[in-house]
Amino acid sequence: MPIGFCVRLVAAAVGAWLSAAGMAAAQDFVEAFFKGKQVSMVVGSSSGGGYDTYARLLARHFGGAIPGNPSVIVQNMSGAGSNRAAGYIYSVAPKDGTAIGAIFPGAVLQPLLSDVPVAHDPNKLVYLGSANSDVYVCYVRTDAPVKSFKDVLTQELIIGASNPGATTYDLPLLLNSILGAKFRIVTGYPGSREITLALERGEVQGACGMGWTGIELLYPDWFAKDTVRVLVQLSARGHPDLNKRGVPRAGEFARDDDERRVIELVFSQGLFGRPFVLPPGVPPERVAALRQGFVRALNDKSLRSEAEKMQFDVEPMSGDDLQKLVSDLYATPPRLVERARQALTPKPQR
Repeated sequence: MPIGFCVRLVAAAVGAWLSAAGMAAAQDFVEAFFKGKQVSMVVGSSSGGGYDTYARLLARHFGGAIPGNPSVIVQNMSGAGSNRAAGYIYSVAPKDGTAIGAIFPGAVLQPLLSDVPVAHDPNKLVYLGSANSDVYVCYVRTDAPVKSFKDVLTQELIIGASNPGATTYDLPLLLNSILGAKFRIVTGYPGSREITLALERGEVQGACGMGWTGIELLYPDWFAKDTVRVLVQLSARGHPDLNKRGVPRAGEFARDDDERRVIELVFSQGLFGRPFVLPPGVPPERVAALRQGFVRALNDKSLRSEAEKMQFDVEPMSGDDLQKLVSDLYATPPRLVERARQALTPKPQR
């Protein structure tokens, strides 16, 4: 055997050993760091809603999937369509891996699609991943005068919403701007729980931008007793159950290709329905461990069993994939971005 070949073979073996040793050492350092620590999961909505419930489900299983097995606690920080929580994670929270944000997808897209200033840069956040994709819907009380989405194109419907940046505000505003829908958006509700309570009290007639799985889980009697009806799906693909029921998708009402593409750009946030983020500056080895733990926890049999009993969809997107998707969205052609920005700019309601 030639001496040169032997040298290269030994060098490759030594390199592989050193690499493995380095990875093991990094893992040991990560485990040592997280051991005995407490990780805060900051949810950008009030307690009791769909985002909060998903975060608490993950928190119950996440600690055991992280080296060192830290405890994971949930804290609620509602406000500004979860931009308050995103801003906290971005600039205030410790940058050591002990603070995680569970934010709305709208907080990821808002700086791209809105002139409203926010205290975070989505391209600099570090993404752990998303717990599931989501299909947003508009729904209405069955005693409201509007019976179908076509009716909303000619009749006013009063709906409850959070504030700009939240899907409950941005998505109906988009439909008003692009399709000519006549949603009267009543803002100021902290989260989905307060919006649905307002619906039940008759303060509003409906809501848009809610994740379908969360609604079906939390309010099964609405649909069983036909007191609330789904008007339209705010998704390019739709949810299989709703597609079978014949619930239309908003893109079907687009009048040209540009309208359709703008709608799909804004609806793309449904692809990462429940994003979890870290602040910029977290050491790479901890980011890697948390990303792996995130996917491991969401694929854990006990979490899946619990999610099935809760009728939760769990469809994790990895942090690497979500990071790339966000980067790609921010590279959308300017013409379409500007059209979407104009559509999402609040206008005085008559």
